[in-house]
Amino acid sequence: MSRTADGRNSPTFGNPFRLIFSRKSHISPKCLALLNDFELMLARSLRNLKPKDSCEILSLSWMKHAVESLAEIHTNIKGLITDLQFPLTDWDYRWMDVYLNDSIKLLDICIALSSELSQLDQGQILLRYILHFFASELLERAGTSLHELILKFEVRNKNREHCHNILHNLAETPYYIGKAKSSAKENVLMRALYGVKVQTIFVCNIIIAALLGFSKPLIQFRVHERFLWSEAFDELCETVHAEIRNRLSDEKMIFFKEREDAELCARRLHAIMCSKEEKLSQKCNFFGSAEGARLDGDEERKRLQESVIGLAEGAEKLYDGLEILSNRVDEFFRIVLTGRDALLANLREADART
Repeated sequence: MSRTADGRNSPTFGNPFRLIFSRKSHISPKCLALLNDFELMLARSLRNLKPKDSCEILSLSWMKHAVESLAEIHTNIKGLITDLQFPLTDWDYRWMDVYLNDSIKLLDICIALSSELSQLDQGQILLRYILHFFASELLERAGTSLHELILKFEVRNKNREHCHNILHNLAETPYYIGKAKSSAKENVLMRALYGVKVQTIFVCNIIIAALLGFSKPLIQFRVHERFLWSEAFDELCETVHAEIRNRLSDEKMIFFKEREDAELCARRLHAIMCSKEEKLSQKCNFFGSAEGARLDGDEERKRLQESVIGLAEGAEKLYDGLEILSNRVDEFFRIVLTGRDALLANLREADART
């Protein structure tokens, strides 16, 4: 067990390859070169995920970049298998089953993320109504829709526990170590797959937490320093956990930046509307007789206009970012699915020849 960003205990995802990476393991110069190239690529990918400003970690732009990095490494692992010329008959079926099971879990995570992104995107329809009502100075209708939007922000997502369980299960199922005297090609592939799995779980953990809300600590990792990407990974982890510690609160759940900005704008506008209604009826009631009301005074009109503009700008950033991220998640889903289908097709061909 290890300590998490908020001081609580959490299961760790360690290194399941002690036998494969023992000092007695021998890797040929050609295989070693392929392994080094892959691990250096992974190190570059991890360094590129470390932003100049740590607050960018919990943003749609960073999440888009992170999913793109996953798509890249999952594509590159296919290239590594091709370069190794590692025949399917040499694959150990026990860790091949783990690979196939892992791919199913990743597909489940992608489906859950796509569902959440779709639900968030549906909020733009309500926002368009709100902005239209304000433009027409139909304040009662605007207030009613704004109150409905805030209630949507407060709804707790039911997919959160499901996604966390998938991630923890994924982290607790290492690839089968296999024979102590594994081939050089098997050693290289297993070591590369380990790096891919670490980055995949780490990135998915952050994205799930940012989209669905931080309710549980992030999964912790222990990575041996012999990996060429270990230093880059440790630096990225330190940046992420430091940002989470800065923002973590027992009073409210943490979400990604654009969502929190849009919610803040909506709540500010809601407060202004309540203040106006209180002047008319001494209580915040959007279902009264304020439909024919108009804005009183230049200062009040200015405050409301500025708040509406802020909500419109925040909504544009939110939904533009959601659309791009949704497309990237769909692309990653297709990459995982095609890789899984290709392996299954090769298995069927191998069985047909025997």
